[in-house]
Amino acid sequence: APFARYAFPPTGLGSCGPADSDVLLRGDKVEVAAHAKEFDGAWPYLRAIADAIGAPDALHPEVVRNYWIGGPDLDQVDPAALLTMLRRAFTGQTTGLLFDLAQPRGVLAHHSFHVFAVYPWVRFLDRDAATALKVLQQCRIRWGTVESVEDEHAVIATRPLTFAGGTLALGEPGPERVRWSKEGVSLIRPPAPGDVVSAHWDWACGVLTDDERAALADATQTTLDLVNRARTKEEDR
Repeated sequence: APFARYAFPPTGLGSCGPADSDVLLRGDKVEVAAHAKEFDGAWPYLRAIADAIGAPDALHPEVVRNYWIGGPDLDQVDPAALLTMLRRAFTGQTTGLLFDLAQPRGVLAHHSFHVFAVYPWVRFLDRDAATALKVLQQCRIRWGTVESVEDEHAVIATRPLTFAGGTLALGEPGPERVRWSKEGVSLIRPPAPGDVVSAHWDWACGVLTDDERAALADATQTTLDLVNRARTKEEDR
């Protein structure tokens, strides 16, 4: 299932989501749907996209693709209403910038917003940038071009997250080793040099079209811009 491909890597590591990550690999739609509702981070966004575009359910492939990768459906979600809903959903939890945003410009129903604005790691950038940057880099959905494949791993050229002068940005492409298969279990077809793949934590999760790569890059940059604006205003207080 499209949701499972991106949800499995962090659950397999015990980083987020409910236990029994193997449910996501078994492919049973009913099981996956029940499991997905327990992803407190992703579910509100999926519901928001589904409601905005009139999708039959929150795990419709278009809804899932827009949340993890990006796409035109994100423009259908009202940012002010989304911000209000997310603040209600995460009240009482430790968050990053969610409750500090002065206005909703740039708020997206996209995984990058959850990583950079809702997760608390953004607050650690000024205290322990190396650790925070590593977590943010691994948790965001990123894209890269396959340079080589060896057994169950691939080396991709991807733009790493950087933090300099108080600003989050994407650096020049460099090599990163990701897993595309483990003991015969894979989330994508065997990749080939030249493929552009998406990655989440240490797994390759999908082979992207040019439009999907552009959508992911656009959503990521929109969120980085929002975070940098918000951090600058925080420092000005």
